[in-house]
Amino acid sequence: MTTPSACPAEAAAPRRRVLVWDLPVRLFHWLAVACFAGAWLTAESERWRVVHVSLGYSLAGLVAFRLLWGLVGTRHARFASFVRAPSAAWRYLASLARGRPEHHAGHNPAGALAIVALLALALLTTATGWAHYQQLGGDWLAELHEGAAATMLALVLLHVAGVVVGSLAHRENLVRAMFTGRKSAG
Repeated sequence: MTTPSACPAEAAAPRRRVLVWDLPVRLFHWLAVACFAGAWLTAESERWRVVHVSLGYSLAGLVAFRLLWGLVGTRHARFASFVRAPSAAWRYLASLARGRPEHHAGHNPAGALAIVALLALALLTTATGWAHYQQLGGDWLAELHEGAAATMLALVLLHVAGVVVGSLAHRENLVRAMFTGRKSAG
């Protein structure tokens, strides 16, 4: 369960590191990064079309796995343990702005909303890409596919900025945590 740290003394005390992102979550994350980056880089090339489509299908499979793992996986992997209402995200962002950020063992509420949006955009992007590749729609489908991918890229960049801000605000390396799975418990 994610609980914010309210006591300044707790914030100064050394925090114990616990496993919050299990191996399946970490593998999903980095494989999804590779698939999206590769698909983005090969999007405009006819020569690399098969690679682009294969990476898109792989991303769709990864998202399907993550959705299933979000329902039946380990404690911190389950959506029920970290997805909160938008008001919790606003509260978290306000705590960042005040310079006293709430600490969460797993994803903070703003990060959780970004993850849900990224998963939804990945599904939209891959579904429209598949439909376009199957020639099920016209140019509007290609435009929707490109728009969804561009929106996803913007959200990825926002996610990376959030990781940098969160790392600085909480004085912990969140990128390293996504490799090791271990993060400060609070």
